[in-house]
Amino acid sequence: MDGWTRLGHFLKETQILGSIQSVLYWDQNTSMPVSGSSWRGEQLSLMARQLHARQTSSEYLDLISQAREEFEISRDNGDHDCERERNLELLELQLARQTSLDSVLVGELANAKSEGYERWQKAKSKSEFSIFSPALKKLISLRQEEARQLSEKRSCWETLAQPFEPDICLDRLKELFSTLRTELPIILSEVCLINRNISSTNWDLTSASQERLGNQLLDEWGRNREQTSLAFSPHPFSITLGPRDYRLTRRVVEGQPFSCFLATAHEWGHSLYEQGLPDLSHQWFAWPLGQATSMAVHESQSLFWENRVARSKVFAQRWWSRFAKEGAPVYSANQLWKEINPLTPGLNRVEADELTYGIHILIRTDLEIALLEQGLEVDDLPAEWNKMYSDMLGIVPKNDAEGCLQDVHWSEGMFGYFPSYLLGHLISAQIAEAMCQDFESQGIKGPDPIADLISKGKESTIIDWLRRNVHVHGRKVNAEQLVERVSGKSLSSDPFMSYLKQKILDLQSCL
Repeated sequence: MDGWTRLGHFLKETQILGSIQSVLYWDQNTSMPVSGSSWRGEQLSLMARQLHARQTSSEYLDLISQAREEFEISRDNGDHDCERERNLELLELQLARQTSLDSVLVGELANAKSEGYERWQKAKSKSEFSIFSPALKKLISLRQEEARQLSEKRSCWETLAQPFEPDICLDRLKELFSTLRTELPIILSEVCLINRNISSTNWDLTSASQERLGNQLLDEWGRNREQTSLAFSPHPFSITLGPRDYRLTRRVVEGQPFSCFLATAHEWGHSLYEQGLPDLSHQWFAWPLGQATSMAVHESQSLFWENRVARSKVFAQRWWSRFAKEGAPVYSANQLWKEINPLTPGLNRVEADELTYGIHILIRTDLEIALLEQGLEVDDLPAEWNKMYSDMLGIVPKNDAEGCLQDVHWSEGMFGYFPSYLLGHLISAQIAEAMCQDFESQGIKGPDPIADLISKGKESTIIDWLRRNVHVHGRKVNAEQLVERVSGKSLSSDPFMSYLKQKILDLQSCL
C-alpha cells in the first residue's frame, strides 16, 4: 500500500473521531439535560486531546512526509496532480498549526467551551451577563494564548480567524466593509423616515404552524429524509456528522412568525453546500478538498437561500396562501413580501432584514477585535454593546438577553467568525450576479433570471448551478479566489449594495 493510500486511511479514522466529537456537540445543543454539562465538558476535553495527539503524532508526520515524497517523484516524472498537491499543502499547514499548540491548552479550551455554553444558556435565560462573564474571560485568555503559541505573522484576531476565513487580514476586511460602514446607516435613516407613519403588524403563528411551513420548504428544496434530521436548539445551526448524515436545528421565537421559517431556509442553505462538496473517491469528508472553502462562502450559500430566495417577491407569490392557511393575517403576495422584509432596526441579528443585518455584524466585529486586541474589559461589554446599538441602529436593548447574550458564538470561543456573515452577503450577491449572466446566456431571459426560476418552482436548477460553479471547488481556493473564478471580478461590496438598493426601491413602491 502506497503512502498516499495509508495517509487516506489515517485521515478517515481521524475524521471518524472528529465526527464522534460533533455528535456530542449536537446532543449538547439539542437534547442533553443541563445537569450533564460538566461530564460532557470532560468528554469533549478528552476527545480534543486525543484528536490533537493524533494530529501531531510522529505516525501522522511520517505519513505526510511519505505522501509528499511520492508526489515529488511523480511530479519529476511528469505527473503533476494539482489536487493532490493542494491537499498536501493544506495538510502540512494544518499540521504546523497543530504541532504549535500545547495539548494542555487544547484540553482546557474544549472544557472552557463546554462551560461557556452552559453558562451562556443560564445567563441568557436569566438575562444576567455576570453569570457568563467569568467563562468569557477564560475563553478570551485561552484564545489569546492560542494565538501566541501559533506565533503567526498576524494579529491575535487575524490568527484566530484563519480556520474560518483562510488568508483574511484586518486591512482587507476594513477595505471590504468601508462602504457598508458608511452607507448602511444612511440608507437605514432614510428608510426609517419613509416608514415612520406605517404601523407594523403584530401577529404570530403557532409553533406547529411554523414547523409545518419549514417542513414544506425543505421538501420543496430537495430534502432527503433518509439523510437529514431536524431538531430544535437555543440557536439554529447546521452540522454534518458523516457523508450521508446532515443535521440542522431551528427555533421558534415568540412574536417572530417568520423566525423558524427563515432559520430553516438559512440552515438548509448551509446543508445544501455540505451536500454539494466534492465527493471524489479518496477526498470526500476526510481530505481538505472535500471541505468547505471558508465560512464566508458557507454563509453566502445560507444567506442566498434565506434572502435571495425565501425573502423574494416571487417566492411570496407562491407561498402567501400557505401562510394564510396556517393563520397568518396576510391577504396578498405583496403583503407577505413586505412583512418578511421589514427594513426596520431590531435588536436581534438572526431576525434582522438584509438592510440592518450588516450593521449587526459590524458591531460584533468591532467588539470582538476590541476584546482580543484593544483592551476592552469583558465587564464593560454590555454597556459598549448597548452604546454601539444606540449609535448605529438607534435602538437600545432592554436587557442582556436582548443584547450581548443573544449569540452563541463567543460562548464557544469562536472569535473571528462574525465577519463571515457579512462577507457572505457580499459573496452571495456577486455570485448571484454571475449566475444571472450565465442563465441569460442559456436563454433564461427577463430582468432577473433567478426570480424567473423561483416563480416557476425551479429551485433545483439553481441548486444544480451552485453545485457546478461553487460547491465543487471545496478548498482548492480561498473565498476571494473562488469569487474571482465564478464572477471574473475581485470581491467587492458593489453587487450587494446595488441589489440591496434596488430591493428597497421595489419594496417602497408597494407601500
